[in-house]
Amino acid sequence: MEKVNFTDKFSKFDDLWSPKVVSELNDYQFKLVKLQGDFIWHSHADTDEAFIVIQGSMAIELRDRTVNLSEGEMFVVPMGVEHKPRAENECHVLLIEPTGVVNTGDSQSELTAENDVWI
Repeated sequence: MEKVNFTDKFSKFDDLWSPKVVSELNDYQFKLVKLQGDFIWHSHADTDEAFIVIQGSMAIELRDRTVNLSEGEMFVVPMGVEHKPRAENECHVLLIEPTGVVNTGDSQSELTAENDVWI
């Protein structure tokens, strides 16, 4: 039961598109991730996914529109909806999702990160 300082935690890693767990609430995980460039199209068949921008800006492409997010904004991608995150410059994001969710969802790629990595 310790507080989590996002700035401190973000300083502990440099890799992109590789979420790091910082806390759990029931069977949900709070993950920090650094984004830059384009991710892949994917979906999560069994869960929604919350993106909260801590620093920078990003976009979440959906098949019918693009959602632009700035610091202090969030967006929830509904379960089963294909999406592709992207960030022109490095962006720091807090993800909230159930334990065990793989970052690339139903797709496998070179961007599939190891799951349940704590910092």
